[in-house]
Amino acid sequence: MAAEDFKRKLTAILSADVKGYSRLMGEDEEATVRTITAHRKVITSVIEKYRGRVVDSPGDNILAEFVSVVDAVQSAVEIQEVIRAKNAELPEERRMEFRIGINLGDVIQEGDRIYGDGVNIAARVEGLAEPGGICISGSAYEQIENKLALGYDYIGEHTVKNIVKPIRVYRVPTGPETLKKVTEEKRPAPGWQRAALAVVIGLLVVSGGIAIWKSYRPSTPPMQAASVEKMAYPLPDKPSIAVLPFVNMSEDPKQEYFSDGLTEEIITALSKVPKLFVIAGNSVFNYKGQPVKVNQVAEELGVRYVLEGSIRKAGDEIRITTQLIDALTGHHLWAERYDRNLNEIFAVQDDITKNIITALQVKLTEGEQVRAAAKGTNNFEAYLKYLQAIDKISQFNRESNALGKQLAQEAIALDPEYAMAYRALHRTHLVDVWLGTSKSPKQSIAKAMELIQKAIELDATYAEAHGHLGFLFSMIGQHDKAVAKGEQAVALNPNSAYAHMILGHTLRFAGRSEEAIPEYKIAIRLNPIPPTNYLFGLGLAYAWTGQYEEAIKWCEKAVRKEPDSFMAHLMMTVVYSLSGREEEARAEAAEALRINPKFSVEKFEKAVRIKKKTEKERFIGALRKAGLK
Repeated sequence: MAAEDFKRKLTAILSADVKGYSRLMGEDEEATVRTITAHRKVITSVIEKYRGRVVDSPGDNILAEFVSVVDAVQSAVEIQEVIRAKNAELPEERRMEFRIGINLGDVIQEGDRIYGDGVNIAARVEGLAEPGGICISGSAYEQIENKLALGYDYIGEHTVKNIVKPIRVYRVPTGPETLKKVTEEKRPAPGWQRAALAVVIGLLVVSGGIAIWKSYRPSTPPMQAASVEKMAYPLPDKPSIAVLPFVNMSEDPKQEYFSDGLTEEIITALSKVPKLFVIAGNSVFNYKGQPVKVNQVAEELGVRYVLEGSIRKAGDEIRITTQLIDALTGHHLWAERYDRNLNEIFAVQDDITKNIITALQVKLTEGEQVRAAAKGTNNFEAYLKYLQAIDKISQFNRESNALGKQLAQEAIALDPEYAMAYRALHRTHLVDVWLGTSKSPKQSIAKAMELIQKAIELDATYAEAHGHLGFLFSMIGQHDKAVAKGEQAVALNPNSAYAHMILGHTLRFAGRSEEAIPEYKIAIRLNPIPPTNYLFGLGLAYAWTGQYEEAIKWCEKAVRKEPDSFMAHLMMTVVYSLSGREEEARAEAAEALRINPKFSVEKFEKAVRIKKKTEKERFIGALRKAGLK
């Protein structure tokens, strides 16, 4: 391109596109073309009303430029209101919702076309907007902050594709009230003044004035950074990350299982990378539905990086937005939005995992890459059944467990080689035992063992399945096999809090409590807001080694976490009794009986599988000493 064929200029760029345009075209091409043509005419007229120029409009995209950022934002607000009114006249499935992004940047003009990073940034900012929404870059915000008082929402710095530096992004409110504010603003300067302003800007560009402008740009601080001094745990010596529960943006609250499943899948994939430190799902789900701050999450869990995102599911379409934040700086390392068909969810999960690994500058060996990308099934329907089964089983009651069992069986019927579905089904048989709904606990345990062994047969690298099998071996008193399986689970996935917890359990049941203590501690570090069985498990391990103050501390944590947990109060009873605090032991025993009046020490003694005879005798003796019969 010869120098005389193009020029550089500073301009306000508006980029817009349609949500779900491919779906609309696939369902009815002619109707879609008619609608986009009508919408494009309306949008063009609004752009021209605010002295803008449509540069290009391929497919569902519209690119426009304005001399003034104020004009561009006013135009965008009015466009969204006009399109909203026109959509109201259409059937819901045929409506077109536009996303709009605005940037002030340097561009190359060749004839009527414009190119360059200024245009690219506008497109990337548009990608962060919600359907029917508007986002603007930091450079655009600086020009209108004091000119259009619309109440902008700062959504952080975002690292976007093909742009070197993170972009500050703001969300512009929309709606009738915003439109009213926009239209009541003073009209822009007359034409000759605008032209003069354009000349001045042009001279600034030519003379290097842009460098001066940049040096005086007001800086918007990033989100509040986390403090290393306030960390509940020391930071690990490798990249540490917590994946917050993806927010369900769908109108149907019943889709929670899907957003929760996506969160768990990403955590599972990342945990398979030994060069990362990944917080377990139990801990991050404590933040679900809460308006938490990233720095708070990082400090409470002891991590540097936090991933957050949302998912909107509508029919066969999904929109997933996600961003990775360095909590120590408050900066965004990576952000992306995915508009995909539902059956592409596996590809999206893989892409998110790979982008996180890349952003954290972690290099994987070929074997590690294979493990991180491992998938349980390629059958989307089986995957959905599995997610629904897990959701039901976790509710821990007779009805939901029966439904979970049915869903897991349906998942296996759809894909007989789906290892995770066998794990889900095995768990339903254990829940039958724990709920007392099994006709034969012995047969239920045998069936659970058969199913979990099938899962391992299908996927020998499935760490959690090995851990489950170890737990089952402990339940039937085969302690050496239990410990071996627990050790195998940890070797397969050192990032798995569950694997370390199971190894702790199996070692304790095998009478090796000294070795169990560090395993429980690793499990709790990986799962800093753990279930009560982590807490009282560690408490009992300390008790068997004579460290009663530590034992009491951890069992008390379990009781505080779940005041209505029968097992937590029962273990507290044992620990108080063993330490000689008889009055407190009797109080805990009374509370345990209040929760479970049918408890029998005799029946419990038959169920307890502790290898060391002396420890079992001490355990049962402590319960009897506290007044339980």
